[in-house]
Amino acid sequence: MYGIFLFPTAHPGFRKKASCSGIFFLNKSIMSKVSYYTAEGLKKLRDELDRLRDVERPKASQAIADARDKGDLSENAEYDAAKEAQGLLELRIAKLEETLAGARLIDESQLDTSKVLVHSTVKIKNTVNNMEMTYKLVAQSEADLKSGKISVDSPIGKGLLGKKVGEMAAIQVPNGVVNFEIIHITRD
Repeated sequence: MYGIFLFPTAHPGFRKKASCSGIFFLNKSIMSKVSYYTAEGLKKLRDELDRLRDVERPKASQAIADARDKGDLSENAEYDAAKEAQGLLELRIAKLEETLAGARLIDESQLDTSKVLVHSTVKIKNTVNNMEMTYKLVAQSEADLKSGKISVDSPIGKGLLGKKVGEMAAIQVPNGVVNFEIIHITRD
């Protein structure tokens, strides 16, 4: 039911729950989440993981070594900061490894274009102000609103999933409910 991750230092948010050895207990159901990615999105995740492992991890180790050389560790704030930074880096690496373990590559050419799915590009119209918007639904780590990519886990993404052209999607947003009409669905 539970997985164990060992980190050199405890994450600040877990200090009261974790021992000094930095043992974390994570619920296995969280760890097994499957996400769907384009080849570009998957490459971006792998590149970031490689950079963290190959560049940032050695830098963190060197920072700890440099701080350790400065003397008494019990009063060495630089050493404590370097260990904390290393713990956060290891946490980020573990999260990326977990994400990649549950990552699945989508062959977009095989997806159904009759309804909104992950990696659909959807043109929608706000029924109140008739404003039209186009979004591509992607995994959370690929989301980038500036480039028109929204997460399938966002309120709009969840509201659009499964809808067909001509259908209405009533989406709960912080200001109330907004109704969108599905105008067009494509795959890139």
